[in-house]
Amino acid sequence: MFVIISIIGRIFGLINHNIYSAFNYIGVVILFLSISAAVYGSFFGWKHLEIKETNLFFDNLPKEFDNYRIVQLSDIHVGAFGENTKFVKRIIDETNKLNPDLIVFTGDIVDMESEELIPFLKLFPLLKAKDGVISIIGNHDYCFYGNHSKEDQIKNFEKVKQYEKEFGWNLLLNENKVIKYGNDSIAVIGIENGSKPPFPDFSDLTKAMKNISNNTFKILLSHDPIYWRHAVVDKTNIDLTLSGHTHAAHLRIGKISPASWFYNEWEGLHIKGKQQLYISTGLGGTLQFRFGAWPQIELITLKCK
Repeated sequence: MFVIISIIGRIFGLINHNIYSAFNYIGVVILFLSISAAVYGSFFGWKHLEIKETNLFFDNLPKEFDNYRIVQLSDIHVGAFGENTKFVKRIIDETNKLNPDLIVFTGDIVDMESEELIPFLKLFPLLKAKDGVISIIGNHDYCFYGNHSKEDQIKNFEKVKQYEKEFGWNLLLNENKVIKYGNDSIAVIGIENGSKPPFPDFSDLTKAMKNISNNTFKILLSHDPIYWRHAVVDKTNIDLTLSGHTHAAHLRIGKISPASWFYNEWEGLHIKGKQQLYISTGLGGTLQFRFGAWPQIELITLKCK
């Protein structure tokens, strides 16, 4: 960054030498700010856990589900933590303190292989909510990354699914779960990873929505937010989509993030017509680094408009 700024300064310096010196001073300041951000993000930023509370309003939300509290967790990538369970334990404790009605996990529990979960096998079953934990698969959960043979990928993926079920989670693989309160109900729909290349696409929304009545309030869990524009908006009557995947590129300064170079929607709430998308920036990542895009527990409260 210093070199780029210095070169720009040299070009302007052909007109006025003092301008060249000013650009060098600016370059030095940005250099030290960048180094400071890198150091903070590497040692402290990835543990800077935040709880973000959001109210979402709907015309057609059943009255029994007014003020229904959903905690969304996403992109833990436990492989980055090795055998250090402290941060994950903190996530679980903070989540349980919120006393949610439902916990949803929107994919990428591992980074490269199922064995990463072994140090955490006694922790994840501790997550508690009145209506349990519903989870889906993210692109990393297929264990395509790393030097795995095709056979090992399949074995690792099967083990990831087995572990999540052993946690007591309801893992939805192009399936749905209907939650009933009195005479009212909502449907939580979970698809396998639905993405554009280079990420895999195993989604089957038609199968996932099987046996759901047309007028049921619908919440879709889709790991990749791209799926919202690709298959949901103006193509279905799904009311709310919850996604993760982007991590906000682990870097955000104000409202600016490199994630915006790759995604139309990369964080927070987006609305088109009566359909809403909410994107979590996630909790972990392949690298233990975050600056500005702090790890977040999302507390989403559904409200009748």
